[in-house]
Amino acid sequence: MSDMNFERMIEQLTPQMYEGLKRGVELGKWPDGRALSAEQRELCLEAILRFEARHNVAPEQRTGHIDRHGCGSDQHGEASGDTIKWVN
Repeated sequence: MSDMNFERMIEQLTPQMYEGLKRGVELGKWPDGRALSAEQRELCLEAILRFEARHNVAPEQRTGHIDRHGCGSDQHGEASGDTIKWVN
């Protein structure tokens, strides 16, 4: 798919289609139960990320957002890890 056609598709995505793509990537299958191929999953994820950027989705609401609040050491000097927040 050319980049121009891909961009046109992103422009025409509705919020419902966006949610459907997110669900498909999350589950690894289409609503009818057929598995997404690796290429389909990659293209869907790219569409999701571009949709979020185009529609100014808040960074903390974006797919794969990593919550870095509290990252580093806690008050006792123990390291705390990043928390990945998956948004449905």
